[in-house]
Amino acid sequence: MVPKPQGFYLRLQELPLPAQQAFMAALCERLLPNYVLYEQTTGQGDSHTLRTVVSLVWERLNVPNASIDFARQAEKLAECEPSEEDDSFGARRALDAVVSVSALLDTLQGDSPEAVLDVSRTSRAGVRAFIELTEGEVDAQKLALIIRDHPLMADENDFQDAVLEMVSEPLDKAALKEVRELGRNGGISNLGLSLEDTGA
Repeated sequence: MVPKPQGFYLRLQELPLPAQQAFMAALCERLLPNYVLYEQTTGQGDSHTLRTVVSLVWERLNVPNASIDFARQAEKLAECEPSEEDDSFGARRALDAVVSVSALLDTLQGDSPEAVLDVSRTSRAGVRAFIELTEGEVDAQKLALIIRDHPLMADENDFQDAVLEMVSEPLDKAALKEVRELGRNGGISNLGLSLEDTGA
């Protein structure tokens, strides 16, 4: 059963901003292993900075008046982007993580109403690209059905639904901790990859 994104996206947009930020931060947590795998396999990237920025966002959510210079963090984040010359699948998924964290930072620095939708769609699109990569050459109609019924896409949809449900409730510190734990997903990314896969 694939959820109707329209109703889902409407609910996302109606959330108060801190709940949207918690939703995005949870999705970013789940994208981080893809970035770390890219860094480990290529020697490029800076996952430490990426993790630090995400941790600072959780800190701000827990302590709304925490003094954090998110403009400075955005500058650091820009340096984490994979090289434009690298068009590999791993680099594109690493970029998904950076772009998603960047969208999250935008909401902490000013008005960015589309950010929560962008992060949700970026995560889904990464899963779709991974399925396309692993399925090889099939016609578009058949591929659409494969993607719709694929366990990874079902898992992605279930995950985003679960996060949405959690952030729709009042978010005290205990609830935020649970949302973050859900986002970490046992160290498994939205592509079903974990750092254990590399022996790391």
